[in-house]
Amino acid sequence: MAGKKAVVVEHLKRDQMLEVVSKGKRLDGRGLLDMRPISIEIGFIEKANGSAKVRLGNTEVIAGVKIQTGKPFDDTPDKGLLIVTAEVLPIASAYAEPGPPNEEAIELARVVDRGVRESGMIDLSKLCLVEGKTVLAVFVDISVLNVGGNLFDAASYAAISALVSAKMPKYSVTKDGEVKDTGKIVALSTKLIPVSITMAVIDDTIIVDPTLDEEAVMTARITLTSADKSILCAGQKGCAGGFSTEQITFAADTSLKKGEAVRQIIKKSVERGKKKR
Repeated sequence: MAGKKAVVVEHLKRDQMLEVVSKGKRLDGRGLLDMRPISIEIGFIEKANGSAKVRLGNTEVIAGVKIQTGKPFDDTPDKGLLIVTAEVLPIASAYAEPGPPNEEAIELARVVDRGVRESGMIDLSKLCLVEGKTVLAVFVDISVLNVGGNLFDAASYAAISALVSAKMPKYSVTKDGEVKDTGKIVALSTKLIPVSITMAVIDDTIIVDPTLDEEAVMTARITLTSADKSILCAGQKGCAGGFSTEQITFAADTSLKKGEAVRQIIKKSVERGKKKR
């Protein structure tokens, strides 16, 4: 989508954008390392085990969590399942088309999935009910409602918020290995809150949380996910351009600092959501 808009932005805004960035500012008035406003609404989908709607500037994403019993994968018989999917709805962009997920949607789901897995947010071994037979499967479905740049972070914040606030049935296992729903509801066990921060390079300058126009002229992109204020657990690079050693170090430090601020926003949003229930 960003690529299709690139030609227009290239001619109309590129020179202006480069000039503004060289002065340490952006076209929307932000500083180079400033994020757009973030709002998170918990419990957006009533029938889901957990859900959240995130607005990051004018980018809008919802995520729903469904938890149910299932069969484990053959190579991990003692672990539950985590399955993340993403789609860009036709209403989200003039360039979005209905049909199977394209490469961008697949990458989006993989980046969110990797952040959850590599951080250790969910201990999948604790989702095993009967080894080799029955486990809990956690499905995270992400839907993009409006494309305004930086889908990676918006989708991640929605998915993480939905998981942290998720409730699920409590199951018991009989001596015969039969799984039964006790009728009780418990919180999905989560250890921490992973946070991704996406940065782009424009004219050799790193900016945080790029808009759609900025993505159209960026030469490189990197998304780094922190497990807490001091540990980076996952990363994804995009675009053909590269990063110098100094830029990677700067991006890592920036991700940790910005990630902690976003982590607090997620925590407060989840607490507000719990009080409203």
